[in-house]
Amino acid sequence: MAEAVAESTAPRVARTTRKRGRLLVITLVLVVLAGAGLWFWLGGRGRVSTDNAYVKNDIVSVAAEVTGLVTAVSVRENQHVNAGDVLFTIDPAPYQVAIAQADAQIAKAQANMTALQADVGANAADIAGANDDLALAEATYAREKALMDRGFNTRARMDAAQHAVASARDKLGSIRAEVDKARAQLANGSQVPGVNPAVAAGQATREQAQLNLHRTIIRAPSSGIITQNSRLLVGQMAFPGVPMLSIVRDGSTRVDANFKETDLDHMRPGQPAEVEIDAYPGKTFKGRVESIGAGTGAQFSLLPAQNATGNWVKVTQRVPVRIAIEGHSASPLIAGLSSRVTVRTDGK
Repeated sequence: MAEAVAESTAPRVARTTRKRGRLLVITLVLVVLAGAGLWFWLGGRGRVSTDNAYVKNDIVSVAAEVTGLVTAVSVRENQHVNAGDVLFTIDPAPYQVAIAQADAQIAKAQANMTALQADVGANAADIAGANDDLALAEATYAREKALMDRGFNTRARMDAAQHAVASARDKLGSIRAEVDKARAQLANGSQVPGVNPAVAAGQATREQAQLNLHRTIIRAPSSGIITQNSRLLVGQMAFPGVPMLSIVRDGSTRVDANFKETDLDHMRPGQPAEVEIDAYPGKTFKGRVESIGAGTGAQFSLLPAQNATGNWVKVTQRVPVRIAIEGHSASPLIAGLSSRVTVRTDGK
């Protein structure tokens, strides 16, 4: 009898045990999910993240300032250079000739000054002689007129004496005009006091030629890595304003992260940030929010969205946020690398 009762209660005990087991499992799952949700909610508070972020560097395009043939190239792709290092050289011959021409222009102006000064001295002597001739002609005219008044002279002699006075006056006036002209050419302007304008023009031409000669040696404007120098070849023609190579400037590394507009409520410049770069898994770089963009990416796109017409669909916009990397990284932070940025908006 006892054996029969035990056999009838055994299945019920087994079912009860299984129910309790399932209930326990379900309870544990719910607890784990609740804990995970609570951890996610509490851990996610005070921080915002985005994987729409890329490493950026300042890139300086280097172009020639004068026209000429490239005669020497001193750098290669991916080479590090310091500010002031020679990058390439342009043929200096045309600009050396320009300096020689400017020197000849200055010499010619100086020779003209010497000639004008000699002319002024010679004309000064001519003025004295012309004054004497005028005095003689006037005295002769006075005598002829006195004779004419007493009836001892002819009209022809009077006309000749009068003509001689006029000719002497004209000659004196002409010589004085030549002296004034020479002195005017020797005068100095207020813009370049103490220097003859023709000489000053030659000096300015020489300085421009000297500057152009100096510009035939192109130097690095800043320290960095050489890139995009495929156009820089010996024999290539360089033109002002046409880039020949680029330099990725040292110390300009940053991360441009595009955060959702809904993440910006508590974001401020100066807040700490963590940067994870896909190229270096497991490494975290420290940074800070440097600035927050003044407009969304769509606002500054080549063709901004026109939402006033057609069917409109609301899309969460992205705002560029610049993250400054703190400290020095042993790993090269190459421009364009994909990254993930987390900003601690609670400041911790």
